Amino acid sequence: MPGFELFGAEERKEVNDVLETGILMRYGFDGPRKGIWKALELEKAITEVFGCDYAHLTSSGTAALTTALSALGVGYGDEVIMPSFTFVASFEAVLSVGAVPVLVDIDETLTLNPAAVEAAINPKTKCVMPVHMCGSMADLDALKVICEKHGLILLEDACQSIGGTYKGKKLGTIGDAGTFSFDFVKTITCAEGGVVMTNKKDIFVKSDGFTDHGHDHLGVDRGADLHPFVGYNFRISELHAAVGLAQIRKLDGFLAIQKKNNQALRAHLAAIPEISFRKVPDESGDSFSFLSWFLPNEAITKAVVAEFKEQGIMAGSFYWFVNNWHYISKWDHLKEAATLNGISTPQKQALLGLQQQQFPASDAVMSRCISTAISLLWTEEQIKEKGEKMAAAIKKVLAQQ
Repeated sequence: MPGFELFGAEERKEVNDVLETGILMRYGFDGPRKGIWKALELEKAITEVFGCDYAHLTSSGTAALTTALSALGVGYGDEVIMPSFTFVASFEAVLSVGAVPVLVDIDETLTLNPAAVEAAINPKTKCVMPVHMCGSMADLDALKVICEKHGLILLEDACQSIGGTYKGKKLGTIGDAGTFSFDFVKTITCAEGGVVMTNKKDIFVKSDGFTDHGHDHLGVDRGADLHPFVGYNFRISELHAAVGLAQIRKLDGFLAIQKKNNQALRAHLAAIPEISFRKVPDESGDSFSFLSWFLPNEAITKAVVAEFKEQGIMAGSFYWFVNNWHYISKWDHLKEAATLNGISTPQKQALLGLQQQQFPASDAVMSRCISTAISLLWTEEQIKEKGEKMAAAIKKVLAQQ
């Protein structure tokens, strides 16, 4: 799954280009940098590879989400509908702009249930934010219809699905804006980094200024730039962009390996009748970074997890239902509104209200789900060994039921 697994001479070459100039910042110092502009080069590559009109790099995927929300005009008094299964950065970004995260149920796509989204819409709803979890996508056709019907923004959190597609279009380029994370364990990495992608020039211009203290970047002297609005420092460095530039050139190779390894491992589990697999709205668009699969019920799933741990084969597999970072059931800090600074009354009320909110449909999915990350380094022999051990452990548990 992660690009760091195939890190080598290409990345070192791009980084050394920057080190030889000594100019690590993406802006200014035009003379000393000797024509080396890695961030600009990576942004151009992103537009070409993913087919969007504009791309603006940020310091992280979380910063990309915060930037996109701000550029889209989402803020105080607004509600953002998002899934109950995601990474904590999704709701952190919503809170950071003063908006209220409204969590709704997922279905067996492991992403937003369109019916749950429709039911959650009210006059305060401003944005629907599908999160394309574990390499695959939400039902974007259904969500686009809902957003168009109600005049809502569609913001794709595609941080976990780099390279995935939906009906021929790359994930992250289908809504009003989309984001990727380039952190250390993403499909391609900058070590730390992210990007806002959009086909709307005004969103790009706002993102560009917002991430650099509001600079409009229209003059030749950055120190004399005007500041049309307040911004923050969410800049990526040239060193991080350099790593990403080498990685993006390897993306097609990464995706091909992921698909091959994913399908090879899946064949071992598919032979077990009690196992089913995640629903993928466009199967040809899966990035194959995870193999997500279901067992018949929660008790069996927990028993399989325990058996995997007992046999030492749980590494690389995730039971999200009890995972601290990814599912509502363990987000106690969110439900307790445990922030270091004050938040708005609407935000606090909404977060405390999550203590009473139940997500039975999501629980029914996540309590039966295990996701296995796909390594780029597996050999055929390792996949065979892993698949056989997983299948044997699952069959052992099923025989005991």
